[in-house]
Order: sequence, then C-alpha cells, then structure tokens
Amino acid sequence: MASSKEYLDFILEQLSELDEITYRCMMGEFILYYRGKIVGGIYDDRLLVKPVKAAIRYMPTAARETPYEGAKEMLLVDEVDDREFLTGLFNAMYEELPAPKPTRKGTDGI
Repeated sequence: MASSKEYLDFILEQLSELDEITYRCMMGEFILYYRGKIVGGIYDDRLLVKPVKAAIRYMPTAARETPYEGAKEMLLVDEVDDREFLTGLFNAMYEELPAPKPTRKGTDGI
C-alpha cells in the first residue's frame, strides 16, 4: 500500500518549525531529509526513522518495523501529533545521521 500525499502533508506541517525538511517520492513512499541527510521516511502512512542511538534514547520503547519486505528495521514514531516531540527527535538525530553520499556525475568513459 502506498502512502498518501495527505499524510505526507500532515507530517511536513508537523515538522514546519525545522529548516530544510525535504522529501523525495520513491515507489509510492516518501524519503524524508533533514538538512540534506536521510532521517527516515513515510511508508504505508507510518513515519519511520533510522535507528540511530539518539533516536533510540529519545524513543526507548519505539517499535521496530520494516518499511518494506527485505529492508532493515526502522523505528516507528507513534507521537506524530506532537510537534515539539518530532522537532526534538529530528534535532537529536541529526548529528548521528550519515552524511549524504556524493552524487555521481555521468560517466562518459573518458
């Protein structure tokens, strides 16, 4: 089941106090970026984040779920109605998120 644009819009509104929240659509789901780093995504209308240590400390009882079959487990964010909680979570996670991979330029064989 794909995620709805309405749920994406709701999550983006909840995160609107943060600068540089962006997303990318991928196969009916949405990858979320915070200041250029992948923080998680929206899968089947669920907000899932990477299980970095800061996120585990912030949400010690969070369920671990897979975004899709064969994927690594992520943490389910249940408190999506709490803007302050979400803002704090993303800020706490930022430093531990991996830096974006450099984009590859076209290869022309020269």
